[in-house]
Amino acid sequence: MPGFKDIVGHEQIVEHLQNAIRMNKVSHAYLFEGEDGCGKSMTAGIFAAALQCEKGGPEPCVVCKSCLQMASGNQPDVIYVTHEKAGIVVDDIREQVNGDIHIKPYAGRYKIYIIDEAEKMNEQAQNALLKTIEEPPEYAVLILLCTNRNKLLPTILSRCVTLSFRAVPGEAIRRYLMEKCKVPDYQASLAAEFAGGNLGRAVRYASSEEFGSRKDELVHILKYIEECTMEELMDAVRHLAENKGSIDTELDLMMLWYRDVLMFKATKNVNGLLFRDEVGVIRRQAVAFSFRHLDAIILAIQKARMRLKANVNFDIAMELMLLTIKENENEYD
Repeated sequence: MPGFKDIVGHEQIVEHLQNAIRMNKVSHAYLFEGEDGCGKSMTAGIFAAALQCEKGGPEPCVVCKSCLQMASGNQPDVIYVTHEKAGIVVDDIREQVNGDIHIKPYAGRYKIYIIDEAEKMNEQAQNALLKTIEEPPEYAVLILLCTNRNKLLPTILSRCVTLSFRAVPGEAIRRYLMEKCKVPDYQASLAAEFAGGNLGRAVRYASSEEFGSRKDELVHILKYIEECTMEELMDAVRHLAENKGSIDTELDLMMLWYRDVLMFKATKNVNGLLFRDEVGVIRRQAVAFSFRHLDAIILAIQKARMRLKANVNFDIAMELMLLTIKENENEYD
């Protein structure tokens, strides 16, 4: 089981949480904010393990009964709130939190609730949770994980200690990949460069043996998409379908490509580009796309990701995305 020492690049957050344990000033409600893959879920789990550890120190001992239960996912006083629908509804909160929280811990000092994707709570669910946050039992700790705190009610935010997970320096990511994941130097550097400060994304890139070749194939599609016929677009869809398992990585790369186009269009500066070896194409597309249409393309990629999560037919989701990109070519401000 990992400990605080294994968290990369979030030293201030680790220090805050460990000091709260040392000084016995643990809050009843925390909000961990950051993009997917930034480390907030891992940090929440380690914090929960340390709070429940029988040794009582600021780092989980990994050998006591509670730590072993955490490692196996069976700690009875650490509850991960789940939901079956697209959002978190009031019944999820009532049944898994409000209806359970007044039952005292089975063995630990605390009873901890970890609510992932907290921004997916609808207003009724948030109001139900608010009642618990306002008057929690002394042993209760709620940890909300979210990617966008603006979707949470101000009354929720005002009662949580908010810890924001920022981008991790690229060199720290590269070193982690080489030392902990045993990734070769070149591959670690490539993954770190494209991860944008997101360690989880970097690990996913680095663990993919086909990352380099898939990147080149995808870039080829994006470079020439305005020249593609419908038949060639369908070939691209079939190509993506053959590698469904890596579609998250490919969608990430597409977002990074158009982020480069958008950045160059706004600044005319090549220094911040991730695809620096494609600066000629980036420059051409920065002229070909208006800001409005770049926004439409980025939204299309986001919608494709959401459609896939909602189990929309893969080919249809990819076809709609690529058609949107192609249709927004050759649009000028």
